[in-house]
Amino acid sequence: MSTLRTHDDTWDIRTSVGTTAVMVAAARAVETEQPDPLIRDPYAKLLVTNAQAGVLWEAMLDPDMVAKVDELDAEAAAMIRHMRGYQAVRTHFFDTFFRNAADAGIRQIVILASGLDSRAYRLDWPAGTTVYEIDQPQVLDYKSTTLADHGVTPSADRREVAIDLRQDWPAALRDAGFDPTVPTAWLAEGLLMYLPAEAQDKLFTQIGELSAPGSRVAAETAANQADDRRQQMRERFRQIAEQLGYEETIDVGELMYRDENRARVSDWLNDHGWRATAQTSTDEMRRLGRWVEEVPMADDKDAFSEFVTAERL
Repeated sequence: MSTLRTHDDTWDIRTSVGTTAVMVAAARAVETEQPDPLIRDPYAKLLVTNAQAGVLWEAMLDPDMVAKVDELDAEAAAMIRHMRGYQAVRTHFFDTFFRNAADAGIRQIVILASGLDSRAYRLDWPAGTTVYEIDQPQVLDYKSTTLADHGVTPSADRREVAIDLRQDWPAALRDAGFDPTVPTAWLAEGLLMYLPAEAQDKLFTQIGELSAPGSRVAAETAANQADDRRQQMRERFRQIAEQLGYEETIDVGELMYRDENRARVSDWLNDHGWRATAQTSTDEMRRLGRWVEEVPMADDKDAFSEFVTAERL
């Protein structure tokens, strides 16, 4: 269980779970500037540098950061390379999911806990597409205001649904114009690890109730890293941050819920009216040339997530 979470906690882009959105955007920004990037997010760096969510996340934009860490701790440097590569692969996978959904004629999109996701702005959506983004009010406001202030406009009809997913978000989604009678493409990326097991089940139940036949859902599952290993790496990263002059940041692992009773997402969906398949993130990283051989826990399959896609029957 998480020690930093409560049933009614809230956050903005500088606190708690909100800071993880900045971390992910930083990884997308780094990938975008690679010679042959898997994804291109022209807005990620802007969203990171304006967030003021901590020196460490901004430091991730430094192309020499890994080399600096490598001089202090080679295994920690491998973890950073893995994290950057993982985020690029994850983004690529779900970008492809949305493109395939659009090619199949789906024009209603819902991004759950959207954070600093910029797909409503950077993907080439077909005419008539509506993208609903659900997240905490302050997170949505930061993103839309920052991008608007820099002249960035959405490439689809973007609609904010400013509500916590623990509240009655289906009603708020309908109030924003969502039509449950037409097929929808749903995304739960970077979300499930921040939910208890029963909340994960409830989320997918609610999605099912709102999904017409032909709807699609994609999700990143919650990996399960051993507590002792996580604490060991946390302490090593703390020491590195101190030596390099980065301010201490919140322990992302402490924001997550680790629950041995959590259902396997693909199995749950297959048992509840969906046809689901799962792709291990490690295999996808290898396929796309982003796997880091030196990464710790490489032989522990539970320490890595799956990417699940499903279609409503």
